[in-house]
Amino acid sequence: MHVGQEVEKFLRRTGMPATKFGRLAVNDPRFVLDLRMGREPRSHTAARVIRFIAAQERPQ
Repeated sequence: MHVGQEVEKFLRRTGMPATKFGRLAVNDPRFVLDLRMGREPRSHTAARVIRFIAAQERPQ
């Protein structure tokens, strides 16, 4: 599945603002907007995003 779809699902589930997600996940507040505009992240960045989502969804 495309990382953009995973990000969008995460944002819907959590209600986290897109800019906050970008800042926390990859230190880029425009990251989600860029994904929505067709940006394809490098594999390292995509893996970082997936790890961030997984870490946020782990039980505390």
